Amino acid sequence: MQPFFRQTIEEVMSALKVTDQGLSSKEAAIRREKYGANELLETAKKSAVQVFFEQFKDLLVLILLAAAAISAFLGKFESTLVIIAVVLLNGILGTLQHVKAEQSLLSLKKLSSPTAKVLRDGKMSQIPSSELVPGDILYLEAGDYVSADARILEAHSLQVNESSLTGESVSVLKIAEPCPQGVDVALADMKNMVFSGSFVTYGRAVAVVTHTGMNTEIGKVAQLLDTAKDKRTPLQVSLDEFGKKLAIIVLAICALVFGLTLYRGVELITAFLFAVSLAVAAIPEALSSIVTIVLALGTQKMAQKNAIVRKLYAVEGLGSVTVICSDKTGTLTQNKMTVEKVYVDRTVLDSTALDPGKTLEKKLVLMALLCNDAVTAEQKEMGDPTEIALVNLGELYGLDELEARKKHPRVGEIPFDSERKLMSTVNRINGKTFLLTKGAVDMLLPKANRLETSAGVGPLTDEYLAEIKRVNNDFSANGLRVLAFGYKEVSEEYICLEEETGLTFLGLIAMMDPPRPESAPAVANSIQAGILPVMITGDHPVTAAAIARQIGILTDEHTIMKGSELEKLSDEELRERVAETTVFARVSPEHKIRIVKAWQQRGAVVAMTGDGVNDAPALKQADIGIAMGITGTEVAKDAASIILTDDNFSTIVEAISTGRSIYANIKNAVKFLLSGNMAGILSVLYASLFGLPVPFAPVHLLFINLITDSLPAIAIGLEPHNKNLMREKPRNVNEPILNQTFAAAMFVEGVLIAIGTMTAFHLGLGTGDAFLASTMAFATLSLSRLIHGFNSRSKESIFKIGIFSNLFLWAAVLIGYLLLRTVLTYPPLRHLFEAAPLTTDQHIAIFALSLMPLFVIQLYKLLFVKVKGK
Repeated sequence: MQPFFRQTIEEVMSALKVTDQGLSSKEAAIRREKYGANELLETAKKSAVQVFFEQFKDLLVLILLAAAAISAFLGKFESTLVIIAVVLLNGILGTLQHVKAEQSLLSLKKLSSPTAKVLRDGKMSQIPSSELVPGDILYLEAGDYVSADARILEAHSLQVNESSLTGESVSVLKIAEPCPQGVDVALADMKNMVFSGSFVTYGRAVAVVTHTGMNTEIGKVAQLLDTAKDKRTPLQVSLDEFGKKLAIIVLAICALVFGLTLYRGVELITAFLFAVSLAVAAIPEALSSIVTIVLALGTQKMAQKNAIVRKLYAVEGLGSVTVICSDKTGTLTQNKMTVEKVYVDRTVLDSTALDPGKTLEKKLVLMALLCNDAVTAEQKEMGDPTEIALVNLGELYGLDELEARKKHPRVGEIPFDSERKLMSTVNRINGKTFLLTKGAVDMLLPKANRLETSAGVGPLTDEYLAEIKRVNNDFSANGLRVLAFGYKEVSEEYICLEEETGLTFLGLIAMMDPPRPESAPAVANSIQAGILPVMITGDHPVTAAAIARQIGILTDEHTIMKGSELEKLSDEELRERVAETTVFARVSPEHKIRIVKAWQQRGAVVAMTGDGVNDAPALKQADIGIAMGITGTEVAKDAASIILTDDNFSTIVEAISTGRSIYANIKNAVKFLLSGNMAGILSVLYASLFGLPVPFAPVHLLFINLITDSLPAIAIGLEPHNKNLMREKPRNVNEPILNQTFAAAMFVEGVLIAIGTMTAFHLGLGTGDAFLASTMAFATLSLSRLIHGFNSRSKESIFKIGIFSNLFLWAAVLIGYLLLRTVLTYPPLRHLFEAAPLTTDQHIAIFALSLMPLFVIQLYKLLFVKVKGK
């Protein structure tokens, strides 16, 4: 059998055993069993065993293993067993976290996986691309990813970007005719085929699927675009770097302390114990896991609020956003277009007042249905919202779009594109061939030279032009979106852009896409948070201004700029003008990237929304690219770092608020862990410098770092959203988490906990029992760090944000205390953890000293900490 690209359409359909009605659901299921899912086989993933052993490559873990070996050498076998048990537990937790992360990525991929429009059971339906099978009739239009290899049956100005296969970035014009016989045809020259992994940049087509999954061209070269796996976030990289530096510092200090203790004449064994204790005290074993867990929980929370995070760095970046460049239609507005007004026969009518008995009014509605790709069937609407509104107008007067298109078939077309803002179709009407054009008023009127009224067709005079423009301005001033309609008779079915001239103007149809009720509050919240909302739209400036004023984007302090003005500005001039402009109207997607760059050159962190193929460069250029989940093309979604499942501007503001909250919680959790570790380090150093016995056994510090610290740290990461965060200015994107202010607070909090710990240690030493002193120091440090979780919840005092507003933390502290209590009172565990029995008075002293840092820090916050916006 000849390859599909050499066969005629009839031969292809016969070979694939499919008719022009498409496959039945039953046949599709049979073929899916035969050919399998339309998916590429993923590269082999690491096994759980591999992941487990990789947990031990970390330098900090190696230091712990060295500490275990030294403890064994010194005869401290209990400590050795506990250290090894803790390291193994850490490895198991790390492995489980990796597996869970893989599952989360898989679920995110499913949430944002491509879909395909196919003909099944004689009806068009939308299915996951993984369900495509050979023989499916596939519908393609601009913005679609091609999800399988297919032979083109109909092509209407179809252009496809095949760079993922051929490396050629220029889009390829496709046709339906078979390739010539007897000539070698390279992949790039198969003009009648579309291939999986490519995407449609222009036009539309109907094709029949020939190969799926690993049988596609992209499958043959095993090229998998695994978009769900992202680079590590700046925060994770920063903490990794911190961990490496900390390990080096720890080794250096351990060596110094070891040398000092030997110099003072302390026994070798004691010196080793000091060094090992210090190493264990300094290493935040749970830090990396805690950050990963909080990030994972945060992204799940954002997904529940209609924002799917595709790239983890976006969670951090959201807190730094200073400008939101948002599309208008569907994002700030409801995207439920309804025809409100009609201008025909030089008369303005309400959409409900048309008379189908009048020739021109019926002609305009019929034209709106024919020059249109939208379909409404079985309470489902497929197509552009503007075109759906036109279809609904036809239904209002008993005109069905499918019947109209069957009676007056389309024989050619020039698809809509955002540059010329027009769409044209060629239809046979009553035995004649007509070019029907609709689009923006200011783009169509220059192409018209005649006007049809009830009196007949005549010249489009300056007087008529002025009247049409006045009506258009009146519509637009009221926030209506206006489409102009024109036509002309043509002699050929094949048309080109040059044919869109010499049109007869027929009328205007104006529709309203009202603002979403939540848009105005969301705009106000973003402004309060120090974020400037900017509207970017292809609509008329007057329409854009009406909506922008209504929701608070356009104020007396700001101006509006048209795309034609922007075109004339140099990059330097645009950079100066952009700060005073909050509405950009009549712009093309190419202008968006210039607007983003202009803001970035001013030092802004920009979030940009987009849905079209041409928006992809701007989405990639933006610091945070946000794609529309409902109206967005697969190309736009692939370029974005966040996908909105509801296409709603308020979701962007909510995502920024959640992003700020997640970052603040992570920062607080990190500070909680490191300030606790600082207390351990200072305690060991104090004992070493003043010639005191070793205050902790390594097993004590491991218990604290991994058991009593981990649960409160996770609970801090789950701290409820603090509304005051949206009253603060955006965070400086270049500011590291471990800055001077952070380090100073960490050190001071560590000192306070260390003072309480060493006071308990001295109380124990006062009895003459170093073993008891160590137990009291261990119990105080452990309980202090548990209670310190309340200090780490927020910059504010817990009395201002609500003592009981984070029940997770209360549960974590209670569990931690019960574990500590069990270790101190249950003899077998007490022996294992090298603890001495304590009296009631000693328990009371430990409680009092553990509460001291909480009292001091909360008092300071109540008296001196002022929150912005209050």
